[in-house]
Amino acid sequence: MAASGTIGTVTRGTTNTNRLRRVDRWIGTLPALRRTADPLVVDLGYGASGVTALELHQRLAKTRRDVEILGLEIEPGRVLTALDQLAVVRAGGTGFAADARIGFALGGFEVPTPGARRPAVIRAFNVLRQYDESEVVPAWRRLVDRLQPGGVLIDGTCDEIGRIASWVDVTAEGPQHLTISLRLTALESPSIVAERLPKALIHRNVPGERVNDLMRDLDRLWRIHSPLAAYGPTQRWIAVANGLRDAGWPVRADKSRWRLGELTVDWASVAPSGFVWS
Repeated sequence: MAASGTIGTVTRGTTNTNRLRRVDRWIGTLPALRRTADPLVVDLGYGASGVTALELHQRLAKTRRDVEILGLEIEPGRVLTALDQLAVVRAGGTGFAADARIGFALGGFEVPTPGARRPAVIRAFNVLRQYDESEVVPAWRRLVDRLQPGGVLIDGTCDEIGRIASWVDVTAEGPQHLTISLRLTALESPSIVAERLPKALIHRNVPGERVNDLMRDLDRLWRIHSPLAAYGPTQRWIAVANGLRDAGWPVRADKSRWRLGELTVDWASVAPSGFVWS
């Protein structure tokens, strides 16, 4: 049960070590984190264990040594569990830095922070997937209103072991991109990500919607470039990314990200029919 005064619904709480590694390394590249004077990052709805927030700090500290993580949960028992975990970290009993700038507190979509600080980044992974599609944009708006100028909300979904993931980055101007990130080894078809699309898109993978066109083109190009599998799945994926770009898709980033199994396209190219931000 959610605590009184918090905004949101309790999630399933599924948490696994290393589950969010793909989005974490992507967050580390964001100008919103690298350039801010106040590198506060909120892990919203971290689940039954605080481990993903601890991992987030460990990874982002490589980019910003002064990064600070605040894990928020609306289920009080999960906050107590995370605080117990943090006590073990502080005692030096784990592989995490004992002096890590990290804390855990009760909170939901209202994003309460000490001193009403505004986060540079809010990561809300596997949170909105349990909501109705109609609730997504209002939730996005509420969350981006809590960001500092230039801040970024990341709404995403992944499988239980983090091999299939996708996310949308949202700013005050609205959603900017869709990013998918896949473990390429033994990948049969890229459209496997369809079952892990963010809530705003997962029900739109049907004929007539642009995200369905993207899934179709990904699979088509993956098949076309199957001969490149002899040189490894990374070369095959790079060819897919180039093929999408040649076909007119607004593919962002470059080979350095594609080598990680990532692919980013402009939100406008996959936005659901009838989508309105402003």
